[in-house]
Amino acid sequence: MDQLPKRPANYVPLSPVGFLPRANAVYGDRASVIYGRVRFTWRQTYQRCRRLASTLLSLGVRRGDVISVLAPNVPAMYEMHFAVPMAGAVLNTINTRLDAGAVATILRHSGAKLFFVDYDYVRLASDALRLLAADGTPAVLLVADIDDIDSPTGARLGELEYEALVAHGDPDAELPPLEDEWDAVTLNYTSGTTSAPKGVVYSHRGAYLSTTSLLLQWGVTTESVYLWTLPMFHCNGWTFTWGMAARGGVNVCIRDARPADIYRTIARHRVTHMCCAPVVFSILLEGDGATRQLETPVHVLTGGAPPPAALLERVERIGFKVTHAYGLTEATGPALACEWRDQWDRLPLPERARLKARQGVSVLSLADADVKNADTMVSVPRDGKTVGEIVLRGNGVMKGYLNNPEANDNAFRGGWFLTGDVGVVHQDGYIEIKDRSKDVIISGGENICSKEVEEVLFRHPAVADAAVVAMPHPRWGETPCAFVVPRNNAAELSEDDVLAFCEKRMARFMVPKKVEVVGALPRNALGKVEKVKLRQAARKLAPTVPAQKPKGKTTTSSTTVGGRREEQPVAHIMAVSRL
Repeated sequence: MDQLPKRPANYVPLSPVGFLPRANAVYGDRASVIYGRVRFTWRQTYQRCRRLASTLLSLGVRRGDVISVLAPNVPAMYEMHFAVPMAGAVLNTINTRLDAGAVATILRHSGAKLFFVDYDYVRLASDALRLLAADGTPAVLLVADIDDIDSPTGARLGELEYEALVAHGDPDAELPPLEDEWDAVTLNYTSGTTSAPKGVVYSHRGAYLSTTSLLLQWGVTTESVYLWTLPMFHCNGWTFTWGMAARGGVNVCIRDARPADIYRTIARHRVTHMCCAPVVFSILLEGDGATRQLETPVHVLTGGAPPPAALLERVERIGFKVTHAYGLTEATGPALACEWRDQWDRLPLPERARLKARQGVSVLSLADADVKNADTMVSVPRDGKTVGEIVLRGNGVMKGYLNNPEANDNAFRGGWFLTGDVGVVHQDGYIEIKDRSKDVIISGGENICSKEVEEVLFRHPAVADAAVVAMPHPRWGETPCAFVVPRNNAAELSEDDVLAFCEKRMARFMVPKKVEVVGALPRNALGKVEKVKLRQAARKLAPTVPAQKPKGKTTTSSTTVGGRREEQPVAHIMAVSRL
């Protein structure tokens, strides 16, 4: 058997780009992309991508060159997920919510040879290019504009224009074949919530396997209509840019994810699937959103910050069927998915919401996912209580960080990728994230997961948004500090009201010692709460609730950390003494 060689007939490098030629052959006359009044078929999308790829080659783009794009969810953004790797280049989609300094940093670090800019972001791109020129960085080779294909504006920044490049291309030109499935297909930059953004490199193989596994686990069919509420710049749209081509479904693109646009588009195009961060749920519930009822169910895959069970419960009542996932840029998007079991449908809605809030089991492209003690790399018990770090291993994990060997050494250890997220494993094997490792609050020797406190806060009927961080405490070292946003500007929401609500629903040591009512929480470009800023604000506050004096004598305390029992000295009074 060892003498049987690989042949062109039995070995083809895996690549998600291959889904498009198949869509052309199998679903050619079916709708591929809808944007306003513009409508393409899969045959047209295939031809347009081939044309653009041939033009990129004529401009001197070669294997491994980085092509950056700053654009929202428009047809050009979708097409470049195929056209750029068809030319052998690497696609770098830039977060449109970044400032000019961050965009300039990405262009500089990636070494982009060509920069596509949507007309809405001409000023942002222009400012970024000026910053590059000011610090002596060699200029990006070429800049190409993306005008609105539905309603052209004529806005220009560069010397090239997207539709002209497509029209100029030859759909029958010979394109370079993929020689190695380990070649880079895209370059994505992390959100940098806890550190400086890093360039994450995906391989063709990893992107292909991540795409197919997610399609299987989420049940996407050839009749699916996918609404692009999730930015395509976020982990390449969690691989659904390629996935919808694999299934021959319909991509419905919208420039802005406003509630009215989302509901109108769902009704007009009979949307069946969409992805979003939990913050979008809050937006959809604004105004009369909470009283709406969808005509047909819409399947929603959500990830990012762990959504509170109370929030999941409210959106399910509208008609959204939520599947919770966990992922990160380094894992090619979703790495865990909460696979649903039929028997759970018979449970009360609050219990179903609690189960859906768990991140679940590994996607099929991973060899394994576990929760381990970060010091010993021993797996934590399946008790739903003992916390450890979530670790991953498999084909969906990134190739590595671009030009950052130190970060790669820290991220890969003992055959695993360390996520930096803290979680537990339940008896049924489902993983539940509890916090970022940097967000765990250590109060008097006891670990407090901020997510658990946030879950309670979200149950308050007058709370629309909430975040909990550590604040200094004269006795316990640090203690929870809550920042809450009132629902519909509820004037009755007060610190005393929130504290009283919490005291009835959690252990006393977990109750925030300070509650700040604010107009909005600071969020980064991906919609994640910037807890770094909240921690800075909390350091300037003083606890409202006086420290509780421990009753009786306490010499030592014992807590469970990563599966082992640890004795705490007298200085770290056991948190139970404050119950």
